[in-house]
Amino acid sequence: MLFPWPYDKVVLHAGVYEEQVEVSLKVPVEIVGLGKLGDVSLLVSFDQQCPTARLCNLVFMPAWFSPVVYKTSSGHVQLDNCNFEGCQLHIRGPGTCQARFCSFAQGSSAHFLGVAISLMDSCEFSGGDSASVTVEGAPVSERNWAFKHLVALVKTFTMMTSNGSTEISNQGGKDSVGAGSHVNTPLEGDGTVIEEDGMETSSESSDEDDEQDGEKGTGLKLSYDQHGLAHLSKADTPDSSAFPALLSLSAELQRDAEARDLAALVQGCLLRRCLLRDGKGGVHLCNHGQARLEANVFRGLNYAVRCIQNAKMVMLRNEVCGCKASGVFLRLSAQGLIAENNIHSNGEAGLDIRKGANPIILCNRIHSGLRSGIVVLGNGRGSIRSNQIYGNKEAGVYILFNGNPVVSGNHIFQGLAAGIAVNENGRGLITENVIRQNQWGGADIRRGGDPVLRNNFICYGYSDGVVVGERGRGLIEGNHIYGNRGCGVWVMSSSLPQLIGNHITHNRIYGLAVFCRKDTESARDRGGPENFNEEGELMAWESDIDSEDERFSSRRPITVALVENNCISHNRAVGVYVKSSEPLNVVANMVNSNRGDGVSVIQSAQLTRLVGNCVLCNGWTGVAVDRECRVELRGNGVYGNNCHGVCFRGDGLIVENDVVGNNAVGIRVMDNADVKVLRNRVQVLRGYGISVKERVRGVVQENLVYQSHSASTKNPIRTNKQNLECVVLNNSLLTPRSQALWTLDNPPPRPHNSNPSSVTPSTLPAHLAITMTNRITASVESGCHNNGSIFCSIL
Repeated sequence: MLFPWPYDKVVLHAGVYEEQVEVSLKVPVEIVGLGKLGDVSLLVSFDQQCPTARLCNLVFMPAWFSPVVYKTSSGHVQLDNCNFEGCQLHIRGPGTCQARFCSFAQGSSAHFLGVAISLMDSCEFSGGDSASVTVEGAPVSERNWAFKHLVALVKTFTMMTSNGSTEISNQGGKDSVGAGSHVNTPLEGDGTVIEEDGMETSSESSDEDDEQDGEKGTGLKLSYDQHGLAHLSKADTPDSSAFPALLSLSAELQRDAEARDLAALVQGCLLRRCLLRDGKGGVHLCNHGQARLEANVFRGLNYAVRCIQNAKMVMLRNEVCGCKASGVFLRLSAQGLIAENNIHSNGEAGLDIRKGANPIILCNRIHSGLRSGIVVLGNGRGSIRSNQIYGNKEAGVYILFNGNPVVSGNHIFQGLAAGIAVNENGRGLITENVIRQNQWGGADIRRGGDPVLRNNFICYGYSDGVVVGERGRGLIEGNHIYGNRGCGVWVMSSSLPQLIGNHITHNRIYGLAVFCRKDTESARDRGGPENFNEEGELMAWESDIDSEDERFSSRRPITVALVENNCISHNRAVGVYVKSSEPLNVVANMVNSNRGDGVSVIQSAQLTRLVGNCVLCNGWTGVAVDRECRVELRGNGVYGNNCHGVCFRGDGLIVENDVVGNNAVGIRVMDNADVKVLRNRVQVLRGYGISVKERVRGVVQENLVYQSHSASTKNPIRTNKQNLECVVLNNSLLTPRSQALWTLDNPPPRPHNSNPSSVTPSTLPAHLAITMTNRITASVESGCHNNGSIFCSIL
């Protein structure tokens, strides 16, 4: 073919045109097929060497010598209403392309190498055995004549779409899947309370009838309302109005300059309103390539988008569904903005982030996947904010193998497994999310997982709120964990979490449970699966584990699990249940109004320290310690519980506690306990202040017992006179003279060393960078029968 005159218009009549050699276009030309699309077919390979060309209403098929039917490396080509069948389109920068209403079928594809800008608008790609669109290489700095015109055209598109979208709550999501009707799911009926190796609490009252006779009525009561944790007793259960609202894309862009710059990015290849279906891959970006994908549909592919090797993309308002593998795949330091997409019903993860990829993921709906919603692993990072993640068969967000994303302000709900799972040395900052109505734990941390879980609402789950399984770690701080059908927090004793400043309330079983059995046994006993069914994913991902071991040195080692400054209240069984083979520090917590015991220690092979807690108004005993348990009680306030204040059968210390206003014995020591009861202040409404029974060994010394009735003649300390191994001496009895003098002072009611500001981390602005805090708990290890322990928190 020869076109001697510039800007000729060549009209081709119906037929098939074939050339045996490559055709060079050296002057601007327009080639138009006459008739219906399909009437004119070209078996030609064009090499455009002129500034501009336009081709319209043509069918391209490969020539016998090359699959490439059109290429340009400097000029601009416009393709309108063309079909490509089994062939390739190649554009190399500074060349540009604008294709509209074109079809790429039977494995046809478009390749862009180093393009500064090109536009594919309303095109269809289908049936390929490789990526339909490949974008490779950083945009070249050289520009052709069409560059500024295409940039202006693309900016009009982006302005039109940005003005009319942004509210994810109006995209049909709206926490759309039953959010309005089931947010405040009531806990109907009484849950089954697990009484494992129990302490025969059902008979505790009856076998102490002789300890509770005597004076009728309550007598004068000591006031304890001014204790140091009074601010925690006022916590109510939040309702859905307290949930942080999902931010719109415009609001997210206003507060994030990096995301705002990405949203304005118009370099590289722009795909707009295209359909990519029924092939191996959709869009493949690599080697610093750049692309903008907007309002496209990816359907029935192996994968929709693959972004690797420092490539950068902007992906806005696309639908990604029915992929056999992950929908969107980022690795090898890829970056980009993924916003307001509908990603659903994919065979693997909706988004898969690994190998240093660091995207910004905003305001998407990621749902109904056959596995996880988002997976971050192998040093993958990313900022995952204001998304709706729901209805996935595995974890909504799954972090493992040193993945370390920021997961903030998302609503993660109605998943068929955990809401967020952190496993296999995964990390991450997980903050201000609403995690609700998931089948397994709202947050599940195991096998070296070490996240920061802060200021989240974890509620209405069908299992436990937070699970810290075998070798789990992490800082769990300032969360509202309530209304779950299992435990509020379930911890395996081989794990080392820090639970600080959480509100753990209104859960159907325990508030906090610490177990020593292996995950397989305990999961079976709790009626749940052993793990996340992740074995298939683990096999597929193990090749992406990095060899460096820096993940183990990133945070200061913690040697003892810490439970501090939490409010654990209104749970339907025991507030704090301990059956542990490892040491545990329980410090400055409010444990109140639980239906069972406040604190129940069933097994404690190593020392459990209860220091500076307030155990208040629980349905049974305040603190119950079983046989052969090693426990230290120091500086606690045990007030107004419905049975005994402290019932102690183990070994340890009961030192400087206030045990006041309980409905049975104040401090009850029995069986073969080996204990020192020192410098406590005790008052009960009826019965004995201190009861030492059976074969107890130890010392009861320098305790102050307040007598409720001024006319009482009964000794408030009951001992077994035949037991010579328990020394009782220098205890004092205080009888009331007037109500004005009947107070706890010098010191005031315990506990009194709590810092209220330390339990309100939610007052920190969420958008500020958060410095990781290492808490070091130092203790003086000096055995059970000496001066006890000292706790020092260093921030």
